[in-house]
Amino acid sequence: MENLEIKVRKGNGDLVPFEVEKLKGALTNSGASKHEIEKVINHLKPLLFDGISTKKIYRLAYTFLKKHSSRAAGKYRLKKAIFELGPTGYPFEKFIAKLFESDGYEAVSGVLMKGRCVQHEVDVVAQKGNKKYMVECKFHSDSRAKSDVKVALYIQSRFLDLSSQWAENEKNNMTYRGMIVTNTRFTNDAQTFGECVGLKVVSWDYPPGNSLKNWIDRSGYHPITSLSSLRKNEKQFLLEKGIVLCSQLKDDFKVLNGLSLSSSRKNNIKRETLDLLS
Repeated sequence: MENLEIKVRKGNGDLVPFEVEKLKGALTNSGASKHEIEKVINHLKPLLFDGISTKKIYRLAYTFLKKHSSRAAGKYRLKKAIFELGPTGYPFEKFIAKLFESDGYEAVSGVLMKGRCVQHEVDVVAQKGNKKYMVECKFHSDSRAKSDVKVALYIQSRFLDLSSQWAENEKNNMTYRGMIVTNTRFTNDAQTFGECVGLKVVSWDYPPGNSLKNWIDRSGYHPITSLSSLRKNEKQFLLEKGIVLCSQLKDDFKVLNGLSLSSSRKNNIKRETLDLLS
């Protein structure tokens, strides 16, 4: 299917040509079948116009997809679900720790640690074998926000203070690495600085093939904010209970008893959770 000759408005305000293949790629990654993808695109075609926002296209595609496959719809709205791991950012830190665990690391979030010079509050510390990460999580509620080189410089200085103390205390062949993860993007200078000094920078779509989105896809994990059957206040209730993954909710559906839910709504939440994890 050829691209439609219209311009769409990105989150940063730029007008760019609409690319059908990008939309098809996002739908394919969600697990939608070829038949479902064609139905979504055919549904959208008459609704598109010059200047339509990518956010609106996303919303229209999600609404239509949800009617046909709650599982595919849940995966398709993943980026929005990550933005809902706020407003404090602490659930985002817990989610990143879970992603490390999916790769076989032991990970803890919100740790106070003594560096060589001063004490630091570290968002995530992850260790596997002789490899140890100090991770800073930069959560943004605004999709247009970027973490710049000043952030990277600051995190690198904290990492150097901590890693020198780790090396002194542990006195073994451990490898230490600093890392910043954001749910939005980095500036080019921040990425260049990270590559230069060995500070790992991970954003929603960077580095290619190993981005936050790729990491989540590999893990098979789904944040509870992916569930459309949960209202905003109900998602916050679960996040405050330390439940950030749908798999955690599946293992403890009794936690829903803390919410004022009808039997039918409880069943809908359970059904959507199981569908998303199937």
